[in-house]
Amino acid sequence: MNRISAWDRPVLQSVLGVVKSSAHVHTSEEAVNRVALWMAYEEFAPPSGSVEGPFNFGPDPCTIIDATLLTSSLNFAYTDFESGERFETNYMGKTWADAEAMFARIHQSHRNGTPIFEGGFLADVTAADLAVIFEGNIEMPMLEERSQILNEIGKVLVERYDGRFHNFVQSCEPAAYAGGNGLLERLTTEFPRFADTSSYNDEPVIFYKLGQLCLWSLHVALSETGALSIRDLDNMSAFADYILPIALDAMSILEFSEELENRIADQVLIPRDSDEEIEIRAHTLFATAMLTDAINAIRPADRQVVIPQVDFRLWSIYHTAFPTLRPHHLTRTIMY
Repeated sequence: MNRISAWDRPVLQSVLGVVKSSAHVHTSEEAVNRVALWMAYEEFAPPSGSVEGPFNFGPDPCTIIDATLLTSSLNFAYTDFESGERFETNYMGKTWADAEAMFARIHQSHRNGTPIFEGGFLADVTAADLAVIFEGNIEMPMLEERSQILNEIGKVLVERYDGRFHNFVQSCEPAAYAGGNGLLERLTTEFPRFADTSSYNDEPVIFYKLGQLCLWSLHVALSETGALSIRDLDNMSAFADYILPIALDAMSILEFSEELENRIADQVLIPRDSDEEIEIRAHTLFATAMLTDAINAIRPADRQVVIPQVDFRLWSIYHTAFPTLRPHHLTRTIMY
């Protein structure tokens, strides 16, 4: 069976040791193959799209890049850690939740004239400022951490890139990996908030959830315009978050120990960088890559998919279903 090239890249290479030594999470190869037998015949969202959508920032590629990098920087923690309530907001006659609620508030702020894409503004923004920008049904979680992230990013943008994300992106190779000059390589090096790594049995584990999702989002938005096309999508892994483990668990692809399953069900916080948290994320990446290979083994050569397409298939269905289906694990982190 052909293997997707992402297996040979740092992210998936780094999770193999975790998968081999895990005590709390297991991936069922039998379940992977069973799911692939029916999922292979589904339609997958193509790895390209357009700039149109509910939060359309207009046709200017520079603005789209700025918006994508900003939202990627803040795309984490939408559930209140005490109450379990999701962040929601009303905009354009509709109620949006989680990441879409954050996108909606950024879109509204931009339309209202807030210089939210400018490095100088980001370098000085406070948690109190963000509380106003991200007004919703609850206070958006981790506002202090969000302001610190934006302050650090803003300073880098002002010092190196004339205050704008698009100048940074245009200085990189349009690839995840390009001998150190790839967009993912540069993003995770120059902006520490994207350096999503852990340590397991004294070995580094690389996830790069937000960085890879940022590249995927840029490609989907801009590839058809010719402004930006990521040339090595097959080198990208899934985006290890809260929702994919629910999807994989519901399909019996992921299996949790009884103790871990009870902690998730009872909404007990699972510490960042604990063995349990690392194993959940590592198996999520491993299982999604295995599922992609199994799907591609069934599909014809001209209908092959990349891992982010399978990721979106799982996320889009279970993101909507999970509040009534089952709870996700809770971890206080800025990485997802």
